[in-house]
Amino acid sequence: MFFRTLSCVALCAFSICASAAPDVRPFVAGSLGRIVAERQGKPFVLAFWSVSCTHCPQELRALGELKKRQPGLDIVLVAADSPEEAAQGAELAARFGLGRVEQWVFADAMPERLRFEIDPRWHGELPRTHFYDRAHRVEAVSGVVPARRLGAWVAANVR
Repeated sequence: MFFRTLSCVALCAFSICASAAPDVRPFVAGSLGRIVAERQGKPFVLAFWSVSCTHCPQELRALGELKKRQPGLDIVLVAADSPEEAAQGAELAARFGLGRVEQWVFADAMPERLRFEIDPRWHGELPRTHFYDRAHRVEAVSGVVPARRLGAWVAANVR
C-alpha cells in the first residue's frame, strides 16, 4: 500500500512538473543514480538550489558565467523546491544563462529522504554543489563556491 501511495505521489508530481515546466524533470528516489550513471567517466557539476534561497542567485550567476566560458562543462541543476515551483525555477535558471542545462526539481512528499540519498551528512543547507571528477569522486561544498575554487576544479577536470 505504501509503495502504491508513493507511486501515485510521484506520478502526480511528475504531471505537475511536466505541465508547469516541460524541461524540468521530477527528482525522486533513484534520480541521483540515473544522473550519475548517464555521465559515467565524465566530470560534471551537480548544483542544488532553491527559488527561495538567499544566496542561490549568486551561485547560479557564477555557474552561468562558468558555463558561458566553458560551454562543454556539464552542469545539472536540482531545485530543492516543489514541482509547483518548477516553472519559476526554470525561469530563474534561464535568467542566469542556465536555461539549457539539465534541470530537476524535488518531487517527493518527504524531501529529507532525497537529501539523505544524496548525502547522509547533508542537512539541507543551500546552495550545495557537488563536483564529480572523471572517476566520480565527489567533492561537496555547502554555500556559495568561490570563483577561484570553481576555476581550479574546471582546470583540473574539464578539457
